[in-house]
This record gives sequence, C-alpha cells and structure tokens, in this order.
Amino acid sequence: MDVNICVLHSDYKVLKIDNRSEECCVDLIVRHTLTDENFVREGAQQEYLVNKRPSLGTQGRKIHVYTNFFEITSLPKANIYHYDLTITPDVPFLLTRKVFQIFEDSHSKKLKNTPLVFDGHKNIFSCKPLPLKDSATFDITLPEVDSRSILTKREPRTLKIRLKKIDEINMDELQRYLVGKAKRTPNVLNAITFVNALIKHQTLVNYVPSGRSFYTRNGRINLTGIAEAWQGYYQSARPTPGKMMINVDLTATAFCESGPLINIVVKLLEKRSTNDLRGGINERERNKLEKELKNYIIRVIHRKTNQFYRILKFTSLSAQQTKFYDADGDIIDVASYFQKSHKCLDYPYLPCVIAGEGIFLPMEVCEVIENQRYFRKLNDRQTAEIIKLTYQSPHSRAAKIMRGVEEIDYASEKMTQFNMIVSNKMATVKARILPTPTINYRYSSIVPEYGVWDLKDKKLATGAILTSWSILVFGTDNEHSVKRFVRELIDACSIAGMNIPNKSPPILHANAQGNVEENLKKAWLRAGHAANSKPQLIICVLPNTSSQLYGTIKYVGDTIVGVVTQCIQSRYLLEASNQYYSNVCLKINAKLGGVNSFLTLRQNPFLNEKASILMGADVTHPGVSDDYYSVAALCASVDSGASRYAASIRMQHMPRIEIISDLTNMVKDALKVFYQTCGRKPERILFYRDGVSEYQFKQVLEEEIRAIKSACHSLEQEYSPTITFVIVQKRHHARFFPIDRIDSDRTGNCLPGTLIETEVVHPVEFDFYLQSQAGLQGTCRPTHYHVLYDENNFTSDSLQTLSYNLCYTYARCTRAVSIVPSVYYAHLACKRGRFHLRDDNFKESSSSSSTGKITLSTVEPKLQNVMYFI
Repeated sequence: MDVNICVLHSDYKVLKIDNRSEECCVDLIVRHTLTDENFVREGAQQEYLVNKRPSLGTQGRKIHVYTNFFEITSLPKANIYHYDLTITPDVPFLLTRKVFQIFEDSHSKKLKNTPLVFDGHKNIFSCKPLPLKDSATFDITLPEVDSRSILTKREPRTLKIRLKKIDEINMDELQRYLVGKAKRTPNVLNAITFVNALIKHQTLVNYVPSGRSFYTRNGRINLTGIAEAWQGYYQSARPTPGKMMINVDLTATAFCESGPLINIVVKLLEKRSTNDLRGGINERERNKLEKELKNYIIRVIHRKTNQFYRILKFTSLSAQQTKFYDADGDIIDVASYFQKSHKCLDYPYLPCVIAGEGIFLPMEVCEVIENQRYFRKLNDRQTAEIIKLTYQSPHSRAAKIMRGVEEIDYASEKMTQFNMIVSNKMATVKARILPTPTINYRYSSIVPEYGVWDLKDKKLATGAILTSWSILVFGTDNEHSVKRFVRELIDACSIAGMNIPNKSPPILHANAQGNVEENLKKAWLRAGHAANSKPQLIICVLPNTSSQLYGTIKYVGDTIVGVVTQCIQSRYLLEASNQYYSNVCLKINAKLGGVNSFLTLRQNPFLNEKASILMGADVTHPGVSDDYYSVAALCASVDSGASRYAASIRMQHMPRIEIISDLTNMVKDALKVFYQTCGRKPERILFYRDGVSEYQFKQVLEEEIRAIKSACHSLEQEYSPTITFVIVQKRHHARFFPIDRIDSDRTGNCLPGTLIETEVVHPVEFDFYLQSQAGLQGTCRPTHYHVLYDENNFTSDSLQTLSYNLCYTYARCTRAVSIVPSVYYAHLACKRGRFHLRDDNFKESSSSSSTGKITLSTVEPKLQNVMYFI
C-alpha cells in the first residue's frame, strides 16, 4: 500500500497532550534522550554489536534504479552547538513553534543574529556559540493567540525562555562514522538529530507538522464522517555508506474537519440540516457525539478575543435546562444567561459542551479549530477511502516527490547559513534482479513470470484427505446455490490433488445473530455423524463482512470446539471464479496438514544442509479505543522443507510493549514441535522478527536473543543451535523506481526480485532492501531486512536468495509475497489471537465493551500443530 496512516494511542500521556502520532512520540522520546546528560555521559553503553556487512552479493542481473533519496553533498564542517529549550509556564506543543519565532525575533540582537534551528520540541542548534555561559533566561510576550494555539486564557501572556547548553557536536565524527571509521556514539546520534532538525525547520513554519512528516490543506479530500484525508511529505536524514541522504516520500493521514461545531454535529448524526436538530438529540446520539468529539479543541466566537477549550463531554440536558450559579450566586440556565450577557441562542434545545468544571458552552458558539489530527480509529470505509486516495503509480509518485522537494526548498537561506547543500535529483543506485526460483508440485514444476503463476494442471505437493466436514450457512441463502458452490469447490480441490471421499457434507442453516457456539457445535456433531469419523472442517458461509461474526466463529472454532473453520462470503455462492476456488483450496489443504508446493534442495540449501528451523515473530497492538493487551505470535516451521508451520500465541504482559515477554517458552514450544515432527533437533535457527523500529534494536538484540538461547538451554543444557536474527521492516519510506522499461512490470514497478544493498543502506551493518512481490496497484513497498545477529555466517548471496525464494512458498496464494512467509504467518496468528481475547464478563450476545479481566483463550491441542490461522 502507498498509505501511511498514523493512529494516535491515547494511553501515551504525551500523545493526549500534544495530539501527535505515535511516530512523533517515538521521535520525541529519542530527541529528548539525546539531550539527557546521563545519556551523553554513558554514551559507551549506546554502542551495541550488530552484525557487520559481509562482502556484497553477486547473484542476479545488475541494473540501476532511481530511489527517493537525495544526497547531502555538503555537510557543515564546523562544530554545531546544541541547547536545551525550556518554556515556563508549559505551553501546548502546537504553541511551541510560535513561541520560538517570537523569541528569535525579539532577541536576535542579544544573540548576535546567530542563525538558530529549532526541532519543534526542546532542541535548538546554532552554527556558533551563543553569547551566554552555561544557560540564560529570556522574557517574551505572547500576543493574542492565533487559531493554531490552544488552551490559552490570558492574552497577552509573559513567558520565560531558558536556554541551556547541552553539547558541542563534532560533525567530523559523523563523517568518519559514515565511512566506517567511528562508532555510533552519542555525538554521532546528536549530529544526525541536528541534520533532521535543520531539514525540518522550514516546514515547521509553513506547514502542519506531525513527527517527521508535514501536511498541507491543499488537495484535502473529505472522508466518511468528519475525517479529512490530507496529503503530505515525509522527510528523514539517513546515514548511508560514505554520505548522508534525505529520504523524501508521499504520505497521507486523517485530520478532523474544522468549522462550526453545530455543522459537524449535523454531519456526525447524519442529519440533512440544522433544522433536523430542532427536536433535540437523544441519549444514543449524545453518546455518539461524545465518542467522536471528545478531546478536540474548539474556539468560542461570542467574545472579542479567541478563547480555546477542549471538549470533555456534552450535557445530558439542553441549554435551556442546564443550570448553574452565576456571578451573583443565582441559579440560571445557560440559554437565559447567554440571552442576558451575549445573544439569544438559536438552538437552546441542544445540549452544551462541557469544557471544564462548571464551563458550559452552547454548541452554536463553538468552532472546531483547524489542523487537528483525527485521532479516532478509522473505520473500514474510511481506511478504504484514504488508501484509494493515496494509490500512486510509480511514475506519478516519483513526480509528486520531486514537486515535494521543490516545496521543501533545500536551498533555503537557513540551509545556506549552516553550509549544508542537498542535491535536487533522486539518487540513482545499483540494484540486482535475483533469479526466479522454481516452484515444485507433485508431478510438475514451474518458473513463475513476474512473480505470479496459477494452479492449472498442477497437483498439490501433498493433498490432504477430507472425510468429515459440514457447511454452516449464516443467513437465508437458498439450498441450490449452496450445493452448487460445494460441488464446484469439491471439483476444484479434487483436481488439485486433495482426496475428498465425502462429497455430500451436511448443510446447516443458522441465524447470524444467534448463538455461534451452539451452531458450530451442531455443525461439528452433524459432520461427525455423517462421516462416522472425527470432524475436520466446518465451512461457514457469512452474510456480510462483519468482523464480530467472523471473530466469534474463529474464537469458538479454535478454542472451544477445536475444529478448522473456513469462512466465505455468501456473494461468492453465485459469482466465484476458478481463481477463487483455487485460493480456497490452497487454504483448506494447508489447514488440514497438506503441503501446497515446495522448493528443491538446491534452491534451499540452508534448510537442507543441516536440520534447520525457520521462525517468524510479530506483535500486534490494540487500537485507540481498545482496552485489551498486545498480542505476540511466533510461527515456526515443523518440517525440513519449511512448508508447514505451527503457531504459538501469547498475550503480552503489558499493553503496547514490542519486546516479546514470553519468547523463551514460545521458542521452546516451537523446538519441541519440530523435534516431534522431524525426529531431529534443529542445529540452526533463522529467526525473522517483524515490527521493530531502529531505536529498539539494542533492546531486541539483548533481550530476545537471550530468550532464544535460554529456550534452547532449558531443553538441554548443552543444546546450542546457531542463531541468525533478522529484523523485517515494512513501515519505512524507501521506494525504488525502474529506469529502463525492461526492468519494470506492467504496473511500472520494479520487477520481483529487485534487490538493493548499496548506497542507501546502513553505512556498515548487514541490511538490504528486497522487493519480492509483483505490483498490483500503486507503488510497491520493498521489505527492509536488517541482520542484527548471525552465528550461521550467511553470505550476502545466501541470505538474500533464501529470503527471496521463501516468498514464493506462501501457502495462501500462487504469487510471491512481500515478506518471508514465517513473518506473514506470525502476523496472521497475531490477528487470530486478538479474536481469542476474552474478559470475565464476556457474553456472546453482548456488544458492550469489556469490563473484566482480559485473558487469552488457549487454542485446542488438536489445532496447535496445524496451520489453522491462515
């Protein structure tokens, strides 16, 4: 996908206050860490041993591609001076930029007109020392607050600005780090932070910033509800071999619609006009308004000067029924008070905004201010709309990125003052297109073209036997269409090599709002009685895309009944294509223990030279309004060819913690299953880890590798397989564009197998970008593989080729996927684990939010070693 949708996590207090994205929170934490004296003093502890890059790979056809990186051709040579900025009293984040501007304008002479760079948080940088000792305090007067400021009650307002010298940054050390002659010290990290602050400085003034991105109101598009999609640009300075580069990319996120609150209420409640509100609003509508509008900032328009408030609640009574004590101590209703003090209300029958203790504001005097991020979770429709907006062909995306670079203006006066020069041309980098692997079936093999192939005239490598099964239809679909679908599915599965002796499974019908557990148990019993054997599969026909019904089916099937379930949408009963039947066949065969396809020994030497196990791990976190814990999953191969996998799912000990808390036991379970299946102990472990950001590398390296080793030693004290630990990143902004038409597919994307390991990668560590998938629409996002730890002594060729070849073994489809299957499966298992979360007060018929202790239900033992989760 081309979209980067930022979602706020309300559990982080800094996000509640500053209304910024999680990425911005991370950015803020990192930047503040850099200013911490303890961090600087204990800098040696920040250097951690990551696997260095071996010699470059040679396999594949050599080409060149464009990339959205722009070279910094000249860095400041002189030292940079780093200061900490403190504003007293505290001001909201959105106001700090204005405060800095006023400070710079008011005290430039005292500071000898020294050019300053502000990162928008706490850090100020200058190209020469400021005329102060260790610290100095300045007074500024804040004029009437503009629309971007919030929660200020007195204007004008006097603030104190304190500057404290933190460090003197040696830029020469950064240069030596880029060529591998210096370590990653706090000084190097501070130098990179300065470069990021410098390129970001100008956009802080002219645009709406969020983390490392900035957005503009131009070209915004309304989404469903009160959300608006804004397009913007991401920019980040990245250290690469021998030079610094700036990564610039398109991005998009949702903002809240601004304007009169009453108009927004009309839209939220799906009314035609304000006239439809004359009857007031009911309790359900009031709850909806509170859920959608809580914590947004409003300005009041009935006073001469702007005052800003945060929406906390809405009154249960109308303005003419809501009463309070006035200045004279008399009880008066809000409508009467406004008629007496300001104006007669046009909508006295509507509730008021509660903006604080005893602060009641009629809706009609409130406006939602501009530039506020939409921090509710986007629904499916909104997500689809914003994704549709951001789909850009590679050619279009590259052109828009170039226009963005012109808008940013890296040749600005501020850049010149710091002697930094940035190329305005996209970097051209070396790449290789890896050879396509051969996919093997029972009696045939195929070399896919452009990363895609089909199942026609091929037999599954190992077809499963399906004897005992049933069909459970949720809804009123007619018997004839259901039977026709089942017949054609049986034909497709049989042609593909599955053995289905029972061609007339029982068909049951159920109410979609009924008791799912009871209905699944009935289907299970009918399947067993009809075949006189243990039920293997229940196919569930769903009337719609309701995630609640789907989730309940998976929860009951996985944890209570203990049977594999396969859900299909009822619309496919009449319009299913051959490709659809093939895809369902692939899923069913894998879920029942079959093998769809495999790689030859020659294409998979790592797994075949010694007993080796592949593992993939991921952690999924709750959304903004969810109150359950994060879920971690580990998927590990259970056969020598890494065609079948088993999942281990755990609830994290704390919410939104990325480090896997019970990894030792999860790895231990995986090693046991491999031994039980293969009869051998793995001598090598290749561990792919998804979802880890760069600032977490050190912690992951220390804690998760320790957990893997601990799992091995707990089985046998002397058992110590060699480990390779690879971070897999999809949430990044590197994009690659083919130069020659011969190197592109029909969508204009780079060909599957395009690999980049020079020029825009880490200066010394072992990482590479691999685009393994075929383009569907938009611009393909390559996967970034970063090797943190390697006891298996992989060469660049061996790990790159293995990772690419594995992307052709994903069991759910006949196309290469974007990440190695072990990680893909872990992601699916995490999503499945979220359906297994229940609390003490859970009732299937209840739609209320959870109030009890949340636990993760255990998957039935009969399913734990099969791929029920795909």
